[in-house]
Amino acid sequence: MIPSILPTYNRAPLSFASGSGSWLITDDGRRFLDLGAGIAVNSLGHAHPELIAALTAQAGQLWHTSNLYLIPTQQKLANQLVDLTFADTVFFTNSGTESCELAVKMARKYFYDKGQPDRVEIITFEGSFHGRSSAGIAAAGSEKMTKGFGPLLPGFVHIPFGVHDPLHAAVSDKTAAVMIEPIQGEGGIRQVPDHCLKGLRDFCDSHGILLIFDEVQCGVGRSGKLFAHEWAGIEPDIMMVAKGIGGGFPIGAVLATEEAASGMTTGTHGSTYGGNPLGCAVGSAVLEHVATPAFLSDVNRKARLMRQGLEGLVVQFPNVFGGVTGSGLMLGLKCRANNIDVVNAGYVAEVLTVPAAENVVRILPALNILDDDIKAALLRLEAAALIVQSAK
Repeated sequence: MIPSILPTYNRAPLSFASGSGSWLITDDGRRFLDLGAGIAVNSLGHAHPELIAALTAQAGQLWHTSNLYLIPTQQKLANQLVDLTFADTVFFTNSGTESCELAVKMARKYFYDKGQPDRVEIITFEGSFHGRSSAGIAAAGSEKMTKGFGPLLPGFVHIPFGVHDPLHAAVSDKTAAVMIEPIQGEGGIRQVPDHCLKGLRDFCDSHGILLIFDEVQCGVGRSGKLFAHEWAGIEPDIMMVAKGIGGGFPIGAVLATEEAASGMTTGTHGSTYGGNPLGCAVGSAVLEHVATPAFLSDVNRKARLMRQGLEGLVVQFPNVFGGVTGSGLMLGLKCRANNIDVVNAGYVAEVLTVPAAENVVRILPALNILDDDIKAALLRLEAAALIVQSAK
């Protein structure tokens, strides 16, 4: 008999009653150190007082009116994002998946309005993850994502990650854009080197095509910059954002230049909930914290502490771990043991991590994790490694 919740998740046997900072607490009082942050969502940890205040104040005034009317909190958040980034304009969504849908539509509509309706193809990369909508799974293209869901949305050209020649071979007079995550999350914390991002910008410019960055997981301070592409000193034409921008409240966005967004006129796209007063009030409060130079500097300091400790674990447990990858507080522990065994051992040691492809365990703590919590996290990861090592 099918359960009342559709059984599409392989859930851990854990349930949490409350959270505070980097900690989650079960009904029976066990305290788990959260190094997953809701898969890079809880950028300021659990129950941050200023996010609670922003949400509560807005909830006491107005929840929802729809985009039939002006929404002051939406305008405020859009202005913040435009002021802080390359973008000239913003469309608000509820998730990263919805942001992907609009990014694809925007790129195709751009060339349609330029009199080039055949330019619909978007080049994407092996190991990518762009959500679970029809466009998202077609963009990723992996069998794991697409099996059983055909016919797939056409117009995506998949090439290997980290190899230059296939990119040059893939471009044609049908190409509209290149879409890439500056740091792959689900794909195993695989970072695109800065010089490669610069090369992609030059490549797109030379071929007259758009560059789309998916910063749903690596954005909003996670890499140590507000957005990961900033490390390379270049800018995209379109960018997908979600996860950390809401600090736990579901909100996403598509950021774009005026040129790239020129085809998206009245009636070409919409959302009932996107950019509603509640989500935008919280998103604005998140940015007021995360976008400051002092906050981002501290993210990088904490990242150095965490990375140094993780590299120590690699040396201490060479049969369990094989290396550390990533940037800022978006880190991956490459495993020699099975990464799922490491995650499960973490449950015993009361530390939460997130598995990924390439046999990687993701370390995605709150960006404001305390130094003492980093120390505690490393001790609990050490305990998890001992469990895995003793079982071999």
